[in-house]
Amino acid sequence: MAKFVKPEEAIPEVTKYFVESWGNRKRIDYGTGHEANFLAWLYCLDKLGLIKPEDHKAVVIKVFFKYIEVMRSLQFAYWLEPAGSHGVWGLDDYHFLPFLFGAAQLRGHKYIRPKSIHDNDVVSEFAKDYMYLSCVKFINSVKTASLRWHSPMLDDISAVRTWEKVNSGMIKMYKAEVFGKLPIMQHFMFGALLPFKGQSDSRVLEEDEEEAGVEGHTHVHAFGQEFPTCCGMQIPSAIAAAAAAANASGERSLPGGSPS
Repeated sequence: MAKFVKPEEAIPEVTKYFVESWGNRKRIDYGTGHEANFLAWLYCLDKLGLIKPEDHKAVVIKVFFKYIEVMRSLQFAYWLEPAGSHGVWGLDDYHFLPFLFGAAQLRGHKYIRPKSIHDNDVVSEFAKDYMYLSCVKFINSVKTASLRWHSPMLDDISAVRTWEKVNSGMIKMYKAEVFGKLPIMQHFMFGALLPFKGQSDSRVLEEDEEEAGVEGHTHVHAFGQEFPTCCGMQIPSAIAAAAAAANASGERSLPGGSPS
């Protein structure tokens, strides 16, 4: 039987999920791993009884989607690199869950079908009410040509007859492409509210800590993987490269602004 965790005892763990959901201080990127941390934060609040069953719909439509809108602003303002993006073969360069939740929101709709994403009038009219259409509208606003060319996976999904099947497929895909991917989950933190079930390797190697520039490298890694220098590891990003070039020339650079 799981140990009961008091709300005050859970503060460090819950805080970690919330902080990690906004990206990384050193890696100027964002991806589904960060998004998963926000989901974990909401799940922990639910386990602690701070979110009630009757709040679930509002938490997804209001709280979660507001988080997505904030992240879109940050993606534009700081030119965040997609973390582990599948390129055109992904649902989106940064997000997955709004499509999963969005498909659930449209289940049983009398008129809007999965193929409706190709109707610009429908997308424009109902994007403010439905998360899935909002995501499609956002993609169309930042990418040229048709979905068939820049988002072939979304184009393929639009051929599915019902939103129920789209939603169930999204759940299976999320388990396989996010929860089932070591490059994503090796960075995920586990604790009392979200315990790690299975074999793990939580060794602390001084040379890895020194190379990564961090102390106390204690989070869990999947058993059998090569012990990585993941915490604090920097990866190339467009904004970092521009800032470095500007500093070298003595100029001052500002991050790109939001789209008009």
